[in-house]
Amino acid sequence: MIRINCFLATKEGRREEALEAAKALTAVSLTQDGCVAYDVFESATRPGVLVICETWRDQAALDAHSASEPFKKYVGVMSETSELKIESFNF
Repeated sequence: MIRINCFLATKEGRREEALEAAKALTAVSLTQDGCVAYDVFESATRPGVLVICETWRDQAALDAHSASEPFKKYVGVMSETSELKIESFNF
């Protein structure tokens, strides 16, 4: 399985837009084949920092997710509204 942690440091005044995109992507991703878990969290100690935690069955499922239109749309919004940092782990 593959775990992705995506950290979003939202730009000033763009938190709501970033959060809505993250929540929309979460809803779509949970319906995609190979998605084991997908959720978005907000830091309790760093205002404006969101974290998307996702788990995928395998690389093929993650690749299909990354190629999907919703992924492109919502990640585009998150890239405009936040500084992104991504961590990936295989387990």
